[in-house]
Amino acid sequence: MAGFFNSSNAMGAALMIGAGAVFALINVLVQYAAMVLGIAAPTITFWQYAIALLIMLPWLGARPSGFRTTRIGAHLLRVGLAVGGVQLWVLGLAHVPIWQAISLIMLSPFFVTAGAALLLGERVTSPRWIAVGIGFLGGAVILQPWSDAFTPWALVPVGAAALWAGASLMTKRMTTTETPAALTLYLLALLTPLNAGLAVLPGAGGFALPGGSAIAALIAVGLLTAVAQYALARAYAVADAAFLQPFDHVKLPFNVGLGLLVFGFVPPGSMWLGSALIVGASLWLLSRERGGDGAVVATG
Repeated sequence: MAGFFNSSNAMGAALMIGAGAVFALINVLVQYAAMVLGIAAPTITFWQYAIALLIMLPWLGARPSGFRTTRIGAHLLRVGLAVGGVQLWVLGLAHVPIWQAISLIMLSPFFVTAGAALLLGERVTSPRWIAVGIGFLGGAVILQPWSDAFTPWALVPVGAAALWAGASLMTKRMTTTETPAALTLYLLALLTPLNAGLAVLPGAGGFALPGGSAIAALIAVGLLTAVAQYALARAYAVADAAFLQPFDHVKLPFNVGLGLLVFGFVPPGSMWLGSALIVGASLWLLSRERGGDGAVVATG
């Protein structure tokens, strides 16, 4: 046990848990900006990643060689999928409780598995399909489309999970020719201008902020985003991706607890049942896929 806690795996686990806690703070601030301050989702996402990019520019500028690539089209497609996921994630936080959004975003690994079979032609065994089916069953339990409380807005985080899965699949394909540095640098460098383009669309909200509280909230969101992304990158640099994935699920109680504390969102019993199905199926799936590539796209 002592050897484990002195290992790089222990450091990776601590960084992953820390990143999850910071992402939970980000989600609360984003939901506050959207629900309480009334800031449009495209405006929030633009400032979030623009501020994070400004904070990380010194690090990026020191590694210009990392931008070398012959696959700019693939980078644009990958980042476009990531931007769509970010936009839907923030839009979802503007309309559904944190506990529901964060539970549904955990469907992303199942979309990755299904997409690997349907889009990349990879062989997916029967046990993997069973895990995917159990995961989506858990999502249905959380959504409860048969109940009077169901709202179509609850499907928005599911869309975010699907788009982030698409970005992860693109990352997996591109690791054969692109360095991790290039993948990270292009993600950060292209997110901001693409988010800016969405922010200036008619009715999208633009760049204007309503006041000092909004500015302070979004500066904090941008700063925390930079911290969380760095912690996540460091975690995957020092430990195996398959080992780290179970620690990513710790973000669920962080988000639920902060949602209860700040907004009074009390999750129903169906959330815990659905989440148990998703987490259980995810852990089973990950246990069968140890040794795969470590390409990831960070999610909330």
